[in-house]
Amino acid sequence: MTQEPTPDAEIRALLTSLDGQRRHVLGILDGLDADALRRVVLPSGWNCLGLVQHLALDVERFWFRAVLTGDKDVIRSLDEIDNAWVVEPDVPAADVLQRYREETDLANAVITVTAADAPLAWWPHHLFGEPHLHTLRDVLLHVITETACHAGHLDAARELLDGRRWMVLT
Repeated sequence: MTQEPTPDAEIRALLTSLDGQRRHVLGILDGLDADALRRVVLPSGWNCLGLVQHLALDVERFWFRAVLTGDKDVIRSLDEIDNAWVVEPDVPAADVLQRYREETDLANAVITVTAADAPLAWWPHHLFGEPHLHTLRDVLLHVITETACHAGHLDAARELLDGRRWMVLT
């Protein structure tokens, strides 16, 4: 019987923080119907579903499966979607939410077998120049920050949609 490596305490703590933000992303959207998930409520024009798709593809998939592992199939797939923020009308909302869950599971599989100081396996120099992140630790901190920021955006959108707030102190 082969046992999977257990990440060190630092990576477990960072993953716990990231998982909390991921739960927030999905939790703040709980109960919204497909129309509400697609409704634009801010002048910038994005909607909740587009933001979740962005998190799935441009954040989870990009950072963990392309940048950290160098997965050639994932790298090739990066060009398939012109703008992850736009969800085509024929794509069911449930599919986008499920894709996010799947990408977080795939990311966790990478995180739990990668050392904190592991270097990036791939970087798109042609798009972004030199990398500003260099290890799994750096990537985790970046993704926690980005996911938390977008969870806050979803909080604002949800409040504008129906008044619901994620955390209300009474």
